Amino acid sequence: MAIVKMKKLRLAVMARERKALLKDLLLLGCVEFSEPSELESGDFPELRRCTSGSLSGDRADHALLLDAIKLMDKYAPAKGGFLKPLPAAKVDAVLDESELPADLAMAEKVTGKAEEIRRCQSETSRLEASVLALTPWLELDVPLNFKGTATTVFATASLPAAADMTAVNAALEDAAPEAQLLPVSADKSLNYAALICYRDEYDAALEALRPLGFNLMGPGEYAGTAREEVRKAQERIAELAEKQQKLASEIEQLASHRAELKLRADTLSTKIARAEAEEKLMGTETTVLLQGWIPAEKVDELGRVLGKYDCAWETADPTEDEIPDVPVKLKNNRLTRALNMVTEMYSLPAYNNVDPNPLMAPFFILFYGIMLADMGYGILMIIAAIVVLAKAKPRKGMRNFFELMLWCGISTTVWGAITGGFFSDAPLQIAQIINPDTTWTGLPALFTPLNDTIMILIGAMCLGFVQIITGMIVNVVIKVKRGEIFSAVFEEGTWWVIFIGIACLALGVGNIAGVPVVLAIGVVMLFIGSAKGKKGFGIITGFIGGIYNGVTGYFGDILSYSRLMALMLAGSVIAQVFNTIGAIAGNIFVFLLISIVGNALNFALNLLGCFVHDLRLQCLEYFGKFYEDGGKPFKPLAIDPKYVTVTNDK
Repeated sequence: MAIVKMKKLRLAVMARERKALLKDLLLLGCVEFSEPSELESGDFPELRRCTSGSLSGDRADHALLLDAIKLMDKYAPAKGGFLKPLPAAKVDAVLDESELPADLAMAEKVTGKAEEIRRCQSETSRLEASVLALTPWLELDVPLNFKGTATTVFATASLPAAADMTAVNAALEDAAPEAQLLPVSADKSLNYAALICYRDEYDAALEALRPLGFNLMGPGEYAGTAREEVRKAQERIAELAEKQQKLASEIEQLASHRAELKLRADTLSTKIARAEAEEKLMGTETTVLLQGWIPAEKVDELGRVLGKYDCAWETADPTEDEIPDVPVKLKNNRLTRALNMVTEMYSLPAYNNVDPNPLMAPFFILFYGIMLADMGYGILMIIAAIVVLAKAKPRKGMRNFFELMLWCGISTTVWGAITGGFFSDAPLQIAQIINPDTTWTGLPALFTPLNDTIMILIGAMCLGFVQIITGMIVNVVIKVKRGEIFSAVFEEGTWWVIFIGIACLALGVGNIAGVPVVLAIGVVMLFIGSAKGKKGFGIITGFIGGIYNGVTGYFGDILSYSRLMALMLAGSVIAQVFNTIGAIAGNIFVFLLISIVGNALNFALNLLGCFVHDLRLQCLEYFGKFYEDGGKPFKPLAIDPKYVTVTNDK
C-alpha cells in the first residue's frame, strides 16, 4: 500500500467543447482542477477566467432543497433510521436536471408553509405574553383603555408585596383626601391596584406614594376589560394552534416527495461541483486551458476520454518545487483503509513521504485489543460492526469507522480469551451465585491483569520498543532514498548501536579489557553526528544535548506504552467491582441488573478511552519517528452524492 503517484495535467481544448468535456471528466472522476496561478501572472494578458454563470443561483437552490429536506425530516421523520441503506440511483438520474423546476417549486412550498408556522409561533408567543401581562388585572371590570373623566384620573399600578398597605393608604389620604387605592390582585412579588383621584390631586398623590414603591403599570392598550382581552387572546391562540397543526400536516403529506428532493439535491451538488471546477479554467474566446492533477494509473483512461475532443494535453511528474502542492491519495486494502479515519484525524502525509496506514494498522489494532481485552466487549463490537456494515452499507468515513471497530473487536476478543475476561469475571460470579460450593475458578487464561501486572507492563513496554524501532527503520529507508546517508547512519543508526551496546552490557558480553565496545562505538557515533556543523564549544554542548534528548526522549516514549497495561487493568477492575457489588445480594436477577448497567458504563468509557490513548501512541510516539504530514487531500471532479448510492459509475 502506498501514496498514489500523481501526474500534473495540462490541457487545451476548444471553448465550444468545454461543457461536454467537463461532463466527461465528471464521469471519469479522477481529475482534480487546480488554481491556474501561473496563468494569471500577467504573462498571458489575453486569458480570462471562465465563468459558469449560474453558480450563485445553484447554491441558493441547493440550500433551498436542503432546508426543505430538513423540514420534512422534522415534521415527518423517515422510517428505517440509522440502519437504512441509501437508495440506489443511476448516473443519468443524478445528472438529470429536467425535474429541477418542479422539485424547487415543491421545496418552496414546504419552506413557505414552515415560514407560516414560524409566523404563527411568533404571534402565539406574543399573545401568550399579553395573557401573562393581563392576568393580574382579570378582576378589574373596567376597560383597560379607560384613563378617567374630565375631572378624575384612573390609573393602574403596582406596589411591592412587602409594602404596608395601611401606611400606603394613610399617605395617600394625607396627600389626596378624595383619592382611593383599590386592590385588584397580588402575587409573591407585587400587589396590583387601581388609583382613582381628582386631576388636581394626581401629582400630589404620586409624590406621596412613590417613596413607598408605588409604580404606574399599564397592561397595554386594549379596548375591553382584561378578562375580555384574555378570552380573545386565548381564542386566537387556539386558532393559531389549529393552523399550525394543519400546516404541519400539509408538510407531512408533502414528505412523500422527500426522495425526489434528495435526489435533486445531489443533482445540484454535482452541478455546483462542475461549475466550481469550470471557474478554475482559463481561456480566450475560442480555447480553454486546464491545469490539474490525475493519478498516474488513470492517464490511459483519460487519454481514451480526450480522444474524441479537439484538444492538446500532456502529463508530467511534479517538480521538486511542486511537491507541496501535489494532492495526496492513499491506496489501501480492506484492512488498512479502515485506518484512513485515524490518518485524516491527524493529517495526511506529505506527497513524498510514506502511507502510514499499513505501517500503523497492525500496531493500532493490536494495542486496542490489549487495552480493552474482554471477550464480551469484543463480541459486542463485532456484532455492532457487522450489523451496520451489512444493513446500512455506509460509505467512506462511516464505513471506515465500523470496519475499524470490527478489526479492533476481533483483537479485543482474542486478548479477552488470552486474559480470561468475559465482562471481566461475570461467568465466575454467576457460577458462585448458582452454586456457592462450586470449585470452578473461572475461564482459563494465560495471564490476568490483576495477577500478572508487572509482566504485562514489561510486555507493553517491549511492544512499544518494537514500534519505535519500526518507526526508526521506516525513517532510515526514507532518508536513504533521498540520499541522506549521513543523517540515517548518525541519527537512527547511532541509537541502534547504543541500544545493542546496552543489551550487551546487561548480558555481560562484548567487553574487551572491561570496555563495552559496542556501547563505546555508539557513543562515538553520537559524538560525530551531534558535532556536524558545529565548532568549538558548540561541539561539546551539542554532544551533551544529543545524549540528554536521546535518553529522555526514548525513555519517555517507551514509558508511554505503559498505558497499555494501565487501560487493561482499569477496565478489568471497574467491571469486576460492578460484578462483585451485584453478587452481594446473592440473587441472579439483581446481579444481572447491576452487572449489565456497570459493564455498559465501563464499555462506553473504555470504547472511547482506548481509542484516544491508542491514537496518542500512533500520532506522537510512532509518527514522530518518521512521519511528515501536511498533505492535501485529492479532491477530483466526480459525482459524490450524499443521499443516494450511484449504481453505475462508468
